[in-house]
Amino acid sequence: MPVVVCTQIYLFRDGQVCLPMKKRGFGQGWHNGYGGKVEEGESVEESARRELREEAAVECAVMDKRAELVFNFARDKKTILSHVYFCGEFSGEPKETEEMKPFWFNFEQIPYAEMWPDDIIWFPKFIAGETFRAEFEFLDSKPTLGRHAIETMAF
Repeated sequence: MPVVVCTQIYLFRDGQVCLPMKKRGFGQGWHNGYGGKVEEGESVEESARRELREEAAVECAVMDKRAELVFNFARDKKTILSHVYFCGEFSGEPKETEEMKPFWFNFEQIPYAEMWPDDIIWFPKFIAGETFRAEFEFLDSKPTLGRHAIETMAF
């Protein structure tokens, strides 16, 4: 299966996380991080910074890579490798764009029912500062989560 390399970056401040609502395209209607596909000629970190600028009009001062997530979509015969970053120091206030609408949540109020079904498994570890690699299999377009595995890893 071909592998699509992507990024996700999450903004944190004062015990809250910004989980923007995806307004169009893949994942529309769900809260997620900022990010997207790595473009030819750019590094993964450059891609995360570019996506954050494009989708939120924010500049991240310090990015901390905490996870690599592998998503296997059996029905579509597609694999996505997503590099996931924590950003606790940034300039600007997230703005609504054509792609994303920002929402801030306290950690106890994260809307997992309005997120990808794998998020409830890995996102608490991410918030806690753990570093890891996880793999998730989606069985259909609903998406129904199949098998998954997480292993601690340093980056």
